[in-house]
Amino acid sequence: MMIKLYCFGESGNAYKAALALELSGLEWEPVYVDFFGGETRTPEYREINPMGEAPVMVDGDITLSQSGAIQDYVSSKSGKLGGRSAEERREILRWQFWDNHKLSSTAGLTRFLNNFLPEDKRPQEVIAFNMARLKSAYKTLEDELSTRNWLVGDAITIADISCCGYLFYPEPFGFDRAEWPHIDAWLTRISDTPGWKHPYDLMPGSPADRA
Repeated sequence: MMIKLYCFGESGNAYKAALALELSGLEWEPVYVDFFGGETRTPEYREINPMGEAPVMVDGDITLSQSGAIQDYVSSKSGKLGGRSAEERREILRWQFWDNHKLSSTAGLTRFLNNFLPEDKRPQEVIAFNMARLKSAYKTLEDELSTRNWLVGDAITIADISCCGYLFYPEPFGFDRAEWPHIDAWLTRISDTPGWKHPYDLMPGSPADRA
């Protein structure tokens, strides 16, 4: 049975799940979620995910939300992207938790406020504060990647996929690859991985569709 991923192209968290699925070799298909049209707030969608969020993965009688949980499921089912030892799996979790708390949550909010709200409603002080916080997260990632090619072990894992979730998006949110050479090289290694796709190519939905 084909795995379904309820997602939309603008979502970095959905991209984490979609890219893990794509690189795992499992058969899957995207199901477009009209987030900006309010679909995640409808009773019908809440039956799929009571949390009212995307992504959601459905594999037969298994339904999972939250990108980290979906990535863990994909890794376990495919036997790929999950590290080669218990120690590496703990390291993967450490980076996923760090990403969710320090990087993706702030990047996602900042990108939304800076790009997807009407210009006169964008809280500039909040955006500036978040961008300053993001620089600290970028510095942590840059320092780690100054001595290694991948965050865990010697190959791409869901730790890398989690932490890169927002960094391929073109909309401005305080990240410039040229300012972070080790992150830039790491992102190139990820995009050179066979099967990699940009979020707007991997999932339906992009700002151009709503322009």
